[in-house]
Amino acid sequence: MPVPRPSAFAFDLFDTLVPLEPLEWRLREVGVPRVLMRRWWDHLLRDGFALAAAGGSAPFRRVARSALADITGHQVAGAAADSVVEALSELEPRPDAAQALRAARTGGAPRVVVLDNADAATVRALLERGGCADLVDGVVEAGSAGAWKPAAAPYRAAAEACGAPPTRTALVTAHAWDVHGANAAGLSTAWTSHLERRFPEMFSSPDASGESPVEAVEALLSGEGHVPAE
Repeated sequence: MPVPRPSAFAFDLFDTLVPLEPLEWRLREVGVPRVLMRRWWDHLLRDGFALAAAGGSAPFRRVARSALADITGHQVAGAAADSVVEALSELEPRPDAAQALRAARTGGAPRVVVLDNADAATVRALLERGGCADLVDGVVEAGSAGAWKPAAAPYRAAAEACGAPPTRTALVTAHAWDVHGANAAGLSTAWTSHLERRFPEMFSSPDASGESPVEAVEALLSGEGHVPAE
């Protein structure tokens, strides 16, 4: 069944438009092995997902600090943990992040927003630092809708912020779980494979995909179809 051409786009931020790998060096500065960066990020997402599954939420920075303390046996907490969380707003977008945002807008979408589980202040600071702030119309903090993604409420809140129905709103993300959540909420989806490479078979497939955010946006706009599950 053909997917309606999107009239609005919502972009995931971390791992999609902004790589997390440079954060490894900040962890090293506070005495955490660089290899634990992904464990920390997965841990904080796990806790946010658990809260959402139980019907609630918590502030992103609180969850992030708690997860960092947990994985380090509470050796990194307080000011040291705060410095790691603050460093998120100092990361740099992918070289093609601005191009992907422009592709969505020039493809006919009057509204483009960023939808992320991170707090809006961090997202805005990062967009401004990366020179992308003028390419988006707003930032939707998932927790402000009552739960983190992949609960349905944040995706619908993004569509509402764009003034578009969910069926005419597209999510662009590098996360298969994010695709699944957005599909369940009625959005169309474009998956960029640069992070996960293969799409897990247990999740509903994206409507389009590409090897980068730009390619994913262009594939959705051109109706080229989705990547098969692996």
